[in-house]
Amino acid sequence: MMTTLNTRHLPLVLAGGTLCNRRLWQPTLDRLNVSAAICPELTADTSAEDASKRLLSELPTRFLLAGFSLGAIVALQMIADAPERIAGLALLSVNPLADLPENAALRREAVSAARQQGLTNWLSASLWPKYVAPSRTHDRELHDIICQMAEACGPETLATQTEIAISRRDNREALAALACPILIINGLHDPICTPHHHQLAAGSASQATSVTLPGAGHFTVLEAPDEVAPPLRQWIQECLDATE
Repeated sequence: MMTTLNTRHLPLVLAGGTLCNRRLWQPTLDRLNVSAAICPELTADTSAEDASKRLLSELPTRFLLAGFSLGAIVALQMIADAPERIAGLALLSVNPLADLPENAALRREAVSAARQQGLTNWLSASLWPKYVAPSRTHDRELHDIICQMAEACGPETLATQTEIAISRRDNREALAALACPILIINGLHDPICTPHHHQLAAGSASQATSVTLPGAGHFTVLEAPDEVAPPLRQWIQECLDATE
């Protein structure tokens, strides 16, 4: 039987991606066997700065922080705002760059299209082919999980989360200065947070452990929980050991 990682005094905070909820993390949590995990919602904040400020006011004094995609954007802002609060950082499917100004109109047009078409129809047509590795595009169960999360979040959440993506900052200097265990995981077939973005993040943190999953796309956490969990578990143990 796998030993439980005692994170009661150093909880694991899991920040999810656009149109995601706790269901995103459940397969990985089932494999991690941690004693305490917090999955905060990113549904009301319209900037990474606002999300960071709110989460830091709500969370324990010290914690382990893992962020996926949009959650990684917020996690990078949190380490810029309060690095002393973070006992360990994991970034999954991360783009550490500020968004290009010309993307703003396209992103807001996508929100309008999602409202008009319905989230499931819009996501299936525009995002699903980019979300998973080519070998998984016919995985109906995975597709349905992602669409069900999107429907549970709703179009207003998409609108607010889009503003986070538009206004995000480049926080690589904060990442380079962070003095705690860092893990960065990406999928080889990710056209959204590409291998190049992964390399930029890893290159900013010389102490980071960098993992590329050869069979995964953007949704690493759902596509490959068996491959995501072991390095996450090792990272958690390293963080716990460093605080003893």
